Amino acid sequence: MTSARELIFFEVTQNRLILHSISLPNIGKFKQHTMLELDSVSKKVGASLHINNISLTLEKGSLNVLLGPTLSGKTSLMRLMAGLDAPTSGDIRVDGQRVTGKSVKQRNVAMVYQQFINYPAMSVYENIASPLRLKGESKSDIDKKVREAAELMKLTEFLDRTPLNLSGGQQQRTALARALVKQAELVLLDEPLANLDYKLREELRVELPRLFAETGAVFVYATTEPHEALLLGGRTATLYEGSITQFDTTIDVYNSPVNLQTAQTFSDPPLNTISVRLQAGAMRNDTASFGALIASDKRVPDGQYTLAFRPHHVSLTQSPTHSVAVQATVGTSEITGSETYIHVNCAGAHWVALTHGVQRVNNGNDITLYLNPARFYLFNASDGSLQHAPSFNTEVA
Repeated sequence: MTSARELIFFEVTQNRLILHSISLPNIGKFKQHTMLELDSVSKKVGASLHINNISLTLEKGSLNVLLGPTLSGKTSLMRLMAGLDAPTSGDIRVDGQRVTGKSVKQRNVAMVYQQFINYPAMSVYENIASPLRLKGESKSDIDKKVREAAELMKLTEFLDRTPLNLSGGQQQRTALARALVKQAELVLLDEPLANLDYKLREELRVELPRLFAETGAVFVYATTEPHEALLLGGRTATLYEGSITQFDTTIDVYNSPVNLQTAQTFSDPPLNTISVRLQAGAMRNDTASFGALIASDKRVPDGQYTLAFRPHHVSLTQSPTHSVAVQATVGTSEITGSETYIHVNCAGAHWVALTHGVQRVNNGNDITLYLNPARFYLFNASDGSLQHAPSFNTEVA
């Protein structure tokens, strides 16, 4: 009998919190866990700097998200971690031992790409079994681990098929199962769900925490989507133009970005921003007033700042929390059914208001928006550094 243990985790979907409880088979254990360290790592390709002086420590058994827009350096950084590329400068260490320049064959690494890679002439069974055969494991151990991984990935009925006879989601699950049975100490997932349809993506987001909980490896997951980082949790590194702007627990990076670039990277729809002057605690620009800055432990001196807030902190109705009224002109609106995205022009800035339900607004109409000053961020106008943040406990703002 295969021993099992229970994993309990939460899923956030369509404004609902869902509790999941599942049993996990034990698909092998690592002889040791690995800590990965990058020390002042840079990578140049010709005259182009792809990775810029990154230092990062990924702890044993951790889930780490690389969040950034396309071409921010996520894949380049993963290739350095895997040993597929060598850094131009800096060191990479595993458990304190320098592995800079060692090839991927000399490291215990598994990688799953956005464009899933399987062996087309092999069955699903043989695809999953391939890393185990290379390691010389016994036939009985291979069969046990393949079937456990297939059950975990809902592939049992497809084990005799070849990848060309599978759907895209099933092919990606096959690639994930192969990475799982390899028992790699470092698992790199490079936007593995990006090409799947919505239903499959949601299913795999539920399944991925099983992998993280069961294997105990260092997991690195690259995504362009802020909400995916929040669903996965763990720790998040935000990337921009080859540099890491912040690395901390995911909820702390989201709630307390160290600078404007990090806040913009971790906001979808885009962060609403506008230039303001702060004087005697009041914020305004040449055309509008944005109320008083709510007092905090850190005094913010008078001067020029960038005021920022997220689209879901804008309301079409006044309330005790949404008390700052500003005039805006509707550019366009997008209705999803459960939500309406209203694009507006306000005091020379383009904003998005994310409101619940279906809101009927006409393009070109003037409307009044109500902002929540308790959710305002202030960033230095010159260097973008955070000067004031909302007060949070552990909730996602």
